[in-house]
Amino acid sequence: MLDELEKKLISSLDFVYPDIDTAFLARQLIETMRLDQHCQKPGDHQNNWDESDILLITYADSILNNAREEEKPLVTLNQFLQGKLRDKVSAVHILPFFPYSSDDGFSVMDYLAVNESHGEWEDIQRISKEFKFMSDLVINHMSSRSRWFDNFKKRVDPGKDYFFEASPDADISAVVRPRTSPLLNPVQTEDGERYVWCTFSEDQVDLNFKNPKVLIEFVNIIRHYMDNGVQIFRLDAVAFLWKEVGTPSIHLQQTHEVIKILRLLIEHSNPNAVIITETNVPNRENLTYFGNANEAHVIYNFSLPPLLIYTLIAGDCRHLKTWLMSMPPAQMGTTYLNFIASHDGVGLRPTDGLLQEEEKNQLVNAMQQFGGRVTFRRAREGFDKPYEMNISLYDALKGTIEQGPDKWQLQRFVCAHAIMLALEGIPAFYIHSLLGTENDYARLEHTGRNRSINRSQWDVTELEQQLDNKYSHHSKVFSQLCSLIEIRKRQPAFHPNATQFTLHLGLQIFGFWRQSMRRDQSIFCIYNISSDTQQVALSDINLIGTDNWVDLISGMKIEDQTGTITLTPYQSLWLSNK
Repeated sequence: MLDELEKKLISSLDFVYPDIDTAFLARQLIETMRLDQHCQKPGDHQNNWDESDILLITYADSILNNAREEEKPLVTLNQFLQGKLRDKVSAVHILPFFPYSSDDGFSVMDYLAVNESHGEWEDIQRISKEFKFMSDLVINHMSSRSRWFDNFKKRVDPGKDYFFEASPDADISAVVRPRTSPLLNPVQTEDGERYVWCTFSEDQVDLNFKNPKVLIEFVNIIRHYMDNGVQIFRLDAVAFLWKEVGTPSIHLQQTHEVIKILRLLIEHSNPNAVIITETNVPNRENLTYFGNANEAHVIYNFSLPPLLIYTLIAGDCRHLKTWLMSMPPAQMGTTYLNFIASHDGVGLRPTDGLLQEEEKNQLVNAMQQFGGRVTFRRAREGFDKPYEMNISLYDALKGTIEQGPDKWQLQRFVCAHAIMLALEGIPAFYIHSLLGTENDYARLEHTGRNRSINRSQWDVTELEQQLDNKYSHHSKVFSQLCSLIEIRKRQPAFHPNATQFTLHLGLQIFGFWRQSMRRDQSIFCIYNISSDTQQVALSDINLIGTDNWVDLISGMKIEDQTGTITLTPYQSLWLSNK
């Protein structure tokens, strides 16, 4: 077993590190991962998920117990998970819970510690016993206030050669990055001034994977996470991992080889583990991270949030249909992660080639009208372009492009999630979507950062009062989404790898067909994405005449297959033969 693993590792290591003894490095990596002859061989094209899998995305401190300030947020969160979501979600992604210096956790100071203000490793272990636990591996960059970076400045190990440097005279004009801040930043060290590469911010210094010691360090970090219950790894900003001056320094082949190396090590330690790559880039580039079913198990469907929001506020599903038809079915052993909102804003780069510039502008203007903010990036042409829209999803769907805010906000919001829940892939809910949280202007003003508008913190007592009040929109959102989740989890046709086919029912009706892998269940998923009542002729859907059809959401039975169905604004149907 180890001989075969070693050969595969060497194959990738030879490409990444052509000038060193890669056989020795492969053995170091295997040893660091504590793999031996008894390690488990992962199954080929094995699906580590099914229709019952639902992911929750949250910060460690999204819910606080202000009445008991000594109670750590991870304890409060676990109590909420156990009390409200134990039978709803199967996996929990807790965003970076390590000591950090900026970017709400994504500027890590110590990868091996839990932020003591959040809790401790025992809290992580407790949650991981009840849910599949997903953690970030913040692999591209590290805090400028970390011990490694202190050592970089002192010119001692560990850290001396751990960060990527370039000459201030280097040609970096081709570099693709999502920020407008300077790429190279001067740092005073024990042997003079050096320029470090900072893709995201001056406090987030890019790591130097050209040094194999950095790779070994990260394998050690992964081992530590697995020992503490982590089963799903989100490789943060991994597209930027390998840098070469004079190139775009994004999606380089060495990056793909490093992902293959990490996957081999992780899945030989736990064949049920999953790697998710976070690559917020145009759709075609994103798809390359599946590799040949040997890189990411799962990739984010980054085009879905902006396209779905545009569809529902424009009342036109043309672009969503075009995109859905272009999406290749994921091979067995790989799938998509479907989400509409996350801790970040709604990215616009994934709409390149999908929305026209005028439509992007309409979308951005509508989000600003609904109280959102816009973050910009520096384009290659030298000017700033909108990069992401910062807004809570509940407010993003409060109206339409033509009419502005209207009375259909709740229905539109639930419709968006009914679409996400039925698509090929695993559905992921940001906690503030599940709770119907609105724009947080106080937090935005306090931090001065656009993303804070969608990073609220709830007091658990107030939250539970809202959820118990059946008239509050928070309660309505939570109960309706939980009801849809419960229905989804029981349908074999909603397996993440079940067949999907796009339907053509006009511009105001979005639809697709799912069929279970055993071909014994079909579900026609049909949505009115407009603010007007719509009629759908059942003959256009092509229901199988010998089957009995029922809407799983409302319980309505189809008695006359030659008739029509009336859909109220933003109504969803899941017509099933089982």
